[in-house]
Amino acid sequence: MPLFIGFVSAGVPLGVTFSFLIAAPMVNEVALGLLFALLGWKVALTYLVFGLGIAITAGWIIGKLKLESWLEPWVLKIHAGTANLPEVVVTWPDRIRAGLDSVKEIVGRVWYWIIAGIAMGALIHGYAPEELLASIMGKDAWWSVPAAVVVGIPMYSNAAGIIPVVDALLGKGAALGTVLAFMMSVIALSLPEMIILRKVLSVKLIAVFVGVVATGILAVGFLFNLLFA
Repeated sequence: MPLFIGFVSAGVPLGVTFSFLIAAPMVNEVALGLLFALLGWKVALTYLVFGLGIAITAGWIIGKLKLESWLEPWVLKIHAGTANLPEVVVTWPDRIRAGLDSVKEIVGRVWYWIIAGIAMGALIHGYAPEELLASIMGKDAWWSVPAAVVVGIPMYSNAAGIIPVVDALLGKGAALGTVLAFMMSVIALSLPEMIILRKVLSVKLIAVFVGVVATGILAVGFLFNLLFA
């Protein structure tokens, strides 16, 4: 999240920053290693391809929509202030001091949102009613994939933390695609993440982000259920 905020503040294209925001937590070596160990290389490779596909496609779509004006005003002011910089020779100590100053400025603006997000995550960390989730994620109900995404958004975990829940749900008979859609929504669309993002993004932009990513996750869930029926 601090990297994402720094990218946005520095004027990195919005679509690129969103691709980073999605891919960094969802597609990582821990998740892939655990999926490989639990479910085999085919599932791990398919997850890698689909996870990167969601990150790239969502970033491309958001970039094409040109929604930079939906950033919070303080971010736009930083953008406006980066033009017409004088040509000066910058030494490494100057770069380090400038970096520290930027860190102080950004953290000073967002620290309370970060604490709110962490507090929300702490309240629900590790809370996953497996019996209830397994009943929702059955193999027959068509609505199980969207229901899993909706249930996953309020929860909070990283990839390593959610894998044991995934294993338990699969052991209780939940469908693979539905469980992975749940896993992706917990990682990429968690409520604490949305709380922190609110400092940088308007509610409209957060809604677009959630809508685009949730659509991709739904597609992945249905495709996994079809491919690994």
